[in-house]
Amino acid sequence: MKRINLLLLIVCTLAIFSCKQKDGSSDADVIKIEQHKDANGISYETVTNDPTGLRLYTLDNGLKVYLSKNSEEPKIQTYIAVRAGSNYDPKEATGLAHYLEHMVFKGTDEIGTVDWEKEKEYLKQISDLYEQHKAETDPAKKNELYKKIDQVSLEASNYSVANEYDKMSSSLGATGTNAYTWFEQTVYTNKIPANELDKWLKLENERFGKLVLRLFHTELEAVFEEFNRGQDNDFRKSYAAMLDGLFPNHPYGQQTTIGTGEHLKNPSMVSIHNYFDKYYVPNNMAMVLVGDFDFDETIKKVNASFGTMEKKEVVHPTLPKEEAITSPVVKEVFGPTAENISIAFRTDGVNSEDEKFVTLADMILANGNAGLIDLNLNQKQVVQNAGCSPTFLNDYGYHSFTGYPKAGQSLDEVKNLLLEQIEKLKKGEFDEWMIDAVINDLKLSQTQQYENSSALADAYVNAFIHHEDWAKKVKFLGELKKISKQELVDFANKFYKDNYVVTYKRKGADNSIVKVQNPGITPVKLNRDKSSDFIKEFNKIQAEPLQPKFVDFKSAIKETKLENGIKVSYIENEKNDLFDMNIIFDMGRDNDKKLGLGVGYLEYLGTDKYSAEELKKEFYKLGISYYVSAGSEKSYIGLNGLKENLPKGLELLSHLLDNAVPNQEAYDKYVAQIIKGRQDNKTRKGSILQRGLMSYAKYGENSRLRNIYSNSDLEAMNPQELVDIVKDLKNFDQRIFYYGKDVDAAVAALNTNHKVADDLKDYPAATDYVELETGGNVFFVDYDMVQAEMMFLAKGSPFKPENMAASTLFNTYFGAGLSSIVFQEIRESKSLAYSAYSFYNQASDKNDANYVMAYIGTQANKMPQAVDAMMNLMNDMPEAEDQFNAAKEATLKKLAAQRITKSNIFWTYERLQKQGIDYDHREEMYKAIEKMTLADLKAFFNENIKGEQYNVMVIGNKKDVDMDALSKLGKIQEMDIDYLFNYEKAKDIKQ
Repeated sequence: MKRINLLLLIVCTLAIFSCKQKDGSSDADVIKIEQHKDANGISYETVTNDPTGLRLYTLDNGLKVYLSKNSEEPKIQTYIAVRAGSNYDPKEATGLAHYLEHMVFKGTDEIGTVDWEKEKEYLKQISDLYEQHKAETDPAKKNELYKKIDQVSLEASNYSVANEYDKMSSSLGATGTNAYTWFEQTVYTNKIPANELDKWLKLENERFGKLVLRLFHTELEAVFEEFNRGQDNDFRKSYAAMLDGLFPNHPYGQQTTIGTGEHLKNPSMVSIHNYFDKYYVPNNMAMVLVGDFDFDETIKKVNASFGTMEKKEVVHPTLPKEEAITSPVVKEVFGPTAENISIAFRTDGVNSEDEKFVTLADMILANGNAGLIDLNLNQKQVVQNAGCSPTFLNDYGYHSFTGYPKAGQSLDEVKNLLLEQIEKLKKGEFDEWMIDAVINDLKLSQTQQYENSSALADAYVNAFIHHEDWAKKVKFLGELKKISKQELVDFANKFYKDNYVVTYKRKGADNSIVKVQNPGITPVKLNRDKSSDFIKEFNKIQAEPLQPKFVDFKSAIKETKLENGIKVSYIENEKNDLFDMNIIFDMGRDNDKKLGLGVGYLEYLGTDKYSAEELKKEFYKLGISYYVSAGSEKSYIGLNGLKENLPKGLELLSHLLDNAVPNQEAYDKYVAQIIKGRQDNKTRKGSILQRGLMSYAKYGENSRLRNIYSNSDLEAMNPQELVDIVKDLKNFDQRIFYYGKDVDAAVAALNTNHKVADDLKDYPAATDYVELETGGNVFFVDYDMVQAEMMFLAKGSPFKPENMAASTLFNTYFGAGLSSIVFQEIRESKSLAYSAYSFYNQASDKNDANYVMAYIGTQANKMPQAVDAMMNLMNDMPEAEDQFNAAKEATLKKLAAQRITKSNIFWTYERLQKQGIDYDHREEMYKAIEKMTLADLKAFFNENIKGEQYNVMVIGNKKDVDMDALSKLGKIQEMDIDYLFNYEKAKDIKQ
């Protein structure tokens, strides 16, 4: 079959596009906005041939309401979006929009207060003091004013109740309660059980009705800790430098969302109120709801609540225009992580011609498979890795390219290689079929996105923020299809010139770091035993209970067999024509360390028929993706895409697995890439803490992390041996899981193309890694950073299914989420960390132990206080009956709304079987939690958490960390990173 016919087949089977009629027209070409009225007489718009089924309402007060139905689970993804972001911050108060986002969680004159009349007098004093503080230039006097603010804030906290909003949203069974701010938007998120819509509307209507800036100075410290995390993030610093070069006048480049350190330390409550009053009005806002609801009933409820908000005229500021970039702009950023380079071209914004052409150009350049960068740089291992991506905003956008150098390669060499790929685009050096293929790829991604309620809701938010007609979004891919290769080449030659910003991320000390003193905040009162009148009435509202649904795995997962007897488990895909096939081997790197190496090497190999690059193209033509992976205990051969092309895809994959040809040059580059990756890995603080230190604290020297081949061992290895190991993989015992339609056709394709040995091999013995007892150790790594991060690890009792209910409820009550005990005490009351949490971690394997874990990320000079606060909590759990009941209600509602569907049924069953459970354990958990009391939870705490002995892992700047304070936690062992990761002198661990 010719390529054009394959593409036509793919396009015609997608639900969101239809085939051409005899006259050349298409149903999918008919895309227009239609006006309707629902049963309530409320007007709304739809778009013909819209795969999402959007109803877009505009209430009388200007509020946009995006509604789309998804009944897969009894939940509703909710977003409340405001066209207000850092672009509109006053120049003298950057970070304001983001800080306001934090404060909108603090309550109103109804939520979070026990006596508003008294509290508001103190808040007025605090506001006035902050205005004096901002105007004062004498450091000593500013410090005195801050002490006064701290004192009055303590008095004000007598009348506040912390986290009442979070308690109420949690009581609904909400998940994903959060918010984010960017250039042009602030968006508030919740995913709620469908039966709790009425209560959610009541809560949100109150929240956005009035702003109260309570608990202001403690939250300000949390925001500054977030600022510190940004200073410790080299990617964010490089990104900010790139934007500064692209936009020397526009706020995109001149006002970071987090703001400057100076502005954060000199806030104005008056300015924040003014910002809220100006932008948080219904005609500048949108509500997005995607989930299981009735359209007419839902909009009636929304209109009755949010329709009462008062409309106000909104005028966004006129922002500066940028002059054209006529020669490369050079930026430099320094930090401890691996070097890289970025190149960025400024584009026009959303709804422009640039958006269409740059989107298409980006996919031709890099699509993860067969783009110019994919094939010419990554596949050929010419650089460590490289890629590109576009971003489109209201006024402008940018197309950014990123590259990481190989060992011994300069950043300028990487830059030139990236620019060479752009030159190839400009010369039209790509296959004619690529445009059709990448549009098909985008369609497949869009199909998957629109199935997910959260992803679809996010698409609606973007449309609102960027003033996009949804009809244009529906037509967008069709518009791309009209672009010819010559038109794209002409655009590229006009667009990509010396008009870019190049940002060099170099290793070295960052002299721009801002460090501040610990302000010594007096802990405010949380008043857990108090409640506002609002929450009391709110809790009386009863919703129709949502009944939990549990899965009978044995009936939900069907089984058949191949002709050779291999078991095939399958679940029908009832949504679309996409499939996902997985061949599963219950062996991995624990059984053979070389398996992981061989699987990675396969990526760069061709066969006796195809080069490695040609194979990538062949798969991409089919709209099929494959993977071969080796985990610690399991390995997989996977194939996914459109079901009609499964036989061709499986034939191609089988050809690769049977006929891969070793290539010494490719192997040498592969090893060099691994070694460079190891070096880069040692520069990342997240990797050092969460992989290196965590593994050592848990296993000591004999761990998976350290049981690797040394660099010299890799260099000496025979690549033929690795290829043979991968080829032999399919001759081991195996089973198959298929998710898709037409199971018989899939089985037939497997019978034809998946040939294995008559007698499948047993798995080789696996290396056993012994979990050590914990306690009395502090493992420290010196790292150039502003914050210090630490984790606590205590080995608990062996896994017990009967503990799952108590641990789930404990985590909700004690250590996870915005309304948990740990978060309230360490961040809300004492302002000692941006992030702090603790949880009881259930083992994933029935033979392993559970663990008690905790985390603190804080400014280094606050660490001793933060540690004391955490340890006090870990040894004496505060008992708050109301908070326990709320946590219990939240946990039950989350379980009731939870649905295990589609392929997740199989993968959930796989996970449970590893824990020794062969049924849906949630039913037992639900019943157990229903009966639990605070006394039961306290008993669980006393038995499993209190008095545990911890191994403590710390990463921070030794010059700033109080080592004497750390020594009180145990014997300090300053870890050498090379020793920790064992890259240079790795030896086999004895069985």
